[in-house]
Amino acid sequence: MKIMFYALRPFDEQAYCEPYSKQYGIDYAYTAEVPTPDNLELAKGCDAVSTNPCLITPEYLEAWAAMGVKFLPCRSIGYDHIPQQKAKELGMRISHSWYPPAGVADYAIMLMLMCNRKVGQILRRADAQDYSLSGKMGRDITRMTVGVIGTGNIGRTVLRHLSGFGCKLLAYDLYPNDEARQYAEYVDLDTLYKSCDIITLHTNATAVNRHMIDANAIAKMKNGVVLINTARGTLIDPEALINGLESGKIGAAGLDVVENENGLFYFNHMGDALQNRELAMLRSFPNVIFTPHTAFYTDVNVASMVESAWAAFSRYGSAAALYPCGQFRGRAQHGRRRWSFHLSGCGAARPSGHMPGSAHPASAHGLCGGWLPALPRPA
Repeated sequence: MKIMFYALRPFDEQAYCEPYSKQYGIDYAYTAEVPTPDNLELAKGCDAVSTNPCLITPEYLEAWAAMGVKFLPCRSIGYDHIPQQKAKELGMRISHSWYPPAGVADYAIMLMLMCNRKVGQILRRADAQDYSLSGKMGRDITRMTVGVIGTGNIGRTVLRHLSGFGCKLLAYDLYPNDEARQYAEYVDLDTLYKSCDIITLHTNATAVNRHMIDANAIAKMKNGVVLINTARGTLIDPEALINGLESGKIGAAGLDVVENENGLFYFNHMGDALQNRELAMLRSFPNVIFTPHTAFYTDVNVASMVESAWAAFSRYGSAAALYPCGQFRGRAQHGRRRWSFHLSGCGAARPSGHMPGSAHPASAHGLCGGWLPALPRPA
């Protein structure tokens, strides 16, 4: 078996490949370039193609499928950059990575605190040697209500870590779970919108929940609400966000993701005129803290994301050898959580039973947090 890595970062990811290649007994090839029509041929002779979030077109999948590629292990939690319908038509399976939730959860809490205490403005004014106090007064999070949308692994970790701050916690998820109930009260979205001083997003991105935070949702929120997004940029309508900031309805925003970030983030654009007007406008607001999709970026998480691709491919290969007809059942465990699953034909791993708080592509509204396991070892 052989895997082709695209967009493999030489300064962090590459160092893990040789050890994992030996550990899993899988050959590999790589390039630091994102997939383009000119380099698709690099996947010849490979059974799998692994990417970070970048532009992947249906034509790319067709070309890889013609070369014999059958599996697409993403080195990211999100897999919305993969044309999933085309992958299903071609019989290509998709997996996404896993990493410990604390890194992103703590980053989201950091953004809450920075927004509340106007840290962005304080730092910018300090750079200009403005050390006055006027306009810098912040708010105490202990007297606030925080709403968490999506109580998967990351959302639950946010709740658990926030519980030590003394603030009131509300939560929304299509699939409530008992662990989250230890820290928060589950409410409907409208109640969460109107009750919370801070709202943080921790749900996966689907076609259904695109722009779930739109003008209508913002209108239901408290005046001066703080919005935090470390999940996916498509969850927030950028025009509605800009209007909310201009009107003062939104008091501050901490954004690690924005819509249409593929091809923009993780590249040096110094001196370029960026073709993303919404991002340019958002960066102009003094009450917006913006980071380029780096909430995940810790040593532990990078190692986990790279290994996830190897592990998923290894399990896929084992399953294919054991079940050549393309159907098998299995069990998996992560921490204290266990589940069974059923794979058949093509497409992503599909849980055969409900996993509380997990990402479920068939959910009614696509507003559930957590993660979908890749391809656990067959039972």
